[in-house]
Amino acid sequence: MAFDDKVDNKAEEFGGKVKEGVGKATDDEQLEAEGKADQSSSKIKQAVENVKDAFKS
Repeated sequence: MAFDDKVDNKAEEFGGKVKEGVGKATDDEQLEAEGKADQSSSKIKQAVENVKDAFKS
């Protein structure tokens, strides 16, 4: 996995956590759901990149 891909995925995951936290704090269910979706998307991307790395070895 390229370093920049790792950074991008972690940034997306962190942004999702922030969105989720703000959504909870402000009782904004839509923002909270968007944050959870961003985190899930990031984790899926990380898993795909890990599989690619496993086949490169």
